[in-house]
Amino acid sequence: MHSDLFRRVVIPAIALGALAIGGGSAEAAPPSNQDFRIAALQVPAAAGSLAPNLSAGAGRTLVLSWVEPDGGAHRLRYSVLADGAWSEPRTVASGDDWFVNWADFPSVVPLSDSLWAAHWMVRQPAGGYAYDVALALSQDGGSNWSVPVRPHDDRTATEHGFVTLFPSADGVGVIWLDGRNMAGQAHTEHANHGMTLRAATLGTDLRIGNEAVIDGLTCDCCQTDVAVTATGALAVYRNRTAEETRDIYAARLVNGAWEPGRPVAEDGWTIAGCPVNGPVIAADGNRAVIAWFTAADDEPRVRIARSTDAGATFSAPVDVVADQTSGHVGLALLPDNGVAVSWTCELSNGNTGVCLRAISGADEPGPVHVLSGDGAVPPLSVPQLARHHDVLVAAWTEKTDGGSAIASGRLPIAALH
Repeated sequence: MHSDLFRRVVIPAIALGALAIGGGSAEAAPPSNQDFRIAALQVPAAAGSLAPNLSAGAGRTLVLSWVEPDGGAHRLRYSVLADGAWSEPRTVASGDDWFVNWADFPSVVPLSDSLWAAHWMVRQPAGGYAYDVALALSQDGGSNWSVPVRPHDDRTATEHGFVTLFPSADGVGVIWLDGRNMAGQAHTEHANHGMTLRAATLGTDLRIGNEAVIDGLTCDCCQTDVAVTATGALAVYRNRTAEETRDIYAARLVNGAWEPGRPVAEDGWTIAGCPVNGPVIAADGNRAVIAWFTAADDEPRVRIARSTDAGATFSAPVDVVADQTSGHVGLALLPDNGVAVSWTCELSNGNTGVCLRAISGADEPGPVHVLSGDGAVPPLSVPQLARHHDVLVAAWTEKTDGGSAIASGRLPIAALH
């Protein structure tokens, strides 16, 4: 990845009350924190921590992971939500050669009660944005971890990252953005030799298999995501055309093979640079929902699209919020076909915050809530959202005198209405 592509789109600050849903408008400013409060969850992370990630797994296990400084190195740590609190942290791995970044962050994923997977990024000797993916497995529920392996076998000094891990019949499924085709190519040649989306599986014997190219030209640095539906894995990502249109695509894993990606909605966002704003997906059986950010036609919006056939088709998109968002979305399924969507938003005090809105199964919007309090959330960060039984759990990075810290909170789903 080239640094000129690692920029985010600059969105004008607009009053928080100017919100839109579907084709109509919702003139309801978000309540103040005196009217609506998320219950804080103390995160046992060291000062200077960043890059939170929430992963919901088997048995409704919810894991929060993050990266924290470790002397002159970094370490990947995680905590499990138990009895309404984050547990004492455990360390997966550490190193002094890691690639640590706000947009491309590690994960710890509980795939079953016993099988867990984790990933992080390791710099190559070439430096810059040349780095590799490291994968590790735990077969005792996160207590002990294997030696790391790479899902890619090329040795190019290019980017390999933006990973999503998911359950697979072969052990662990993995997708990632792979820059091997960009080795030695000038920026003007990216349309023909650009970033690709690749997939593989990692067996419990640490062997890589089922390698595949899902898409031969994608956006350079937007996060990916995967949900498992009744028919198999469903991946979402930001595609890229030779004409620089960068809309959201979905690809299904059917009978062991990845189908070609197809547009979820044709927003027509044409931009000569990566917006660093990936989609998220949640699924339950044949039901799947995708949320994403677009600024097509210079209109910043967060949108959702629904599927009732495990991603074979999607409904027309619905706008969750417009005009006051810079994206970085989160998503959780709610009862009665509803969804909760979070995004980064401009607060009345000038800080960036984390906002949330519930959308009913009939696409009716609820009020906008501010989750992050009065503290400043770095605009270049990716807040997280997940459902845990009858509550929603959020996590985000906050600015502190020491640099950064991880914050988290929980709110009952019933409080959204």
